[in-house]
Amino acid sequence: MKTLEHTTWTNNRKNKVTGDVGEEMAVKFLQEKGIRVLQRNYRFDRGEIDIVAEDNGEIVFVEVKSRHSHSFGTPEDAITPAKESHLKRTAEGYLLQRGIEGKPCRFDAITIQWESGQPQIRHLKRVF
Repeated sequence: MKTLEHTTWTNNRKNKVTGDVGEEMAVKFLQEKGIRVLQRNYRFDRGEIDIVAEDNGEIVFVEVKSRHSHSFGTPEDAITPAKESHLKRTAEGYLLQRGIEGKPCRFDAITIQWESGQPQIRHLKRVF
């Protein structure tokens, strides 16, 4: 018999795998567009940025969201104002640690929605 704890662990593991696969797909997608990936899973304080990249001299902070269903909304729905605030603070840490605070930057999102077993990838530039 499954317990709530087992179900939660299983769902969390499935979400982690979905996220990892999505991030790998996002990296390949960006590289195919000629965008150079600088770092993955950058952490600062309690925040994390999935991908830090460079596109024509501009630092790009990329949030990756993957979904297998619309049960919890679209991937874009997961980028809430609170998430936006965390990403901005983490990005400031990245720029500060490297001494490049004045460098142009933007925030993008890559969303991956599996439909009929096939991933639909969208690159949203300047999401906030």
